[in-house]
Amino acid sequence: MTPLNVNLRHLIEQIEADLSGQDVLAKVTEAQQRARTLTGIGDQLIDHFVAKAREAGTSWSQLGDALGVTKQAAQQRWLPNAPNFSRFTDRARHVLVLAQERARDLRHGQVDTEHLLLGVIAEEEGFGGRVVIAAAGSREAAERAVTETLSQGTEKPPTHIPFTDLNKAVLRATLDEALGMGHNYVGTEHILLGLLKVTDGRAAQILAQLGLTYQDAYAELTRMLEAFMAARRAAQEAAAQEPEPPADGA
Repeated sequence: MTPLNVNLRHLIEQIEADLSGQDVLAKVTEAQQRARTLTGIGDQLIDHFVAKAREAGTSWSQLGDALGVTKQAAQQRWLPNAPNFSRFTDRARHVLVLAQERARDLRHGQVDTEHLLLGVIAEEEGFGGRVVIAAAGSREAAERAVTETLSQGTEKPPTHIPFTDLNKAVLRATLDEALGMGHNYVGTEHILLGLLKVTDGRAAQILAQLGLTYQDAYAELTRMLEAFMAARRAAQEAAAQEPEPPADGA
């Protein structure tokens, strides 16, 4: 096999030449930027062959084995036709995976807002799922409210199922909600708020029929997040106050 043509000494010499006369901190910053570029190229290399493998019919379980990760981790990392999900939590990424699986199960050629809502509900331990399920009375009732609006497709969906324009708008709104709440991550709670913000989507209409408005969801999610953070702080304070174990021999 042909060896990789990436030489550390060459990279070092290139930075030394390009930043000749600058201080060492400037070179550290440049080294970091170039390392990120190399990482990005590596990710694109893997993405290319993952896509080829999926087109050839390789299962996510097989890809997970080849990559040394679980099936779910492989699905979450290599989501097709989607924006950068680096700030999404594991639960939020799983919602997107589940949305695509629901679309595929129904033989739909696109992932729409109702599929995304089904993903939120299925991730029932997430804040978003908990709010929807509470509004419907149960997970079964919540899922039924969505599936009753859907019909089975007749064609085999493509390997990479694209998001509809409305769903892309939901994802943009999701990011906006996270930023607006001052969060440096995107969770299931932000996805739910994004679904509610895009009122043209069928998901927003279903949620309205369940009696869930954007304002109510925002208030409930804020309460849940505050309670979660308070419980975490209390646990951290309790752990900090625990006496240290005695030294050996004491």
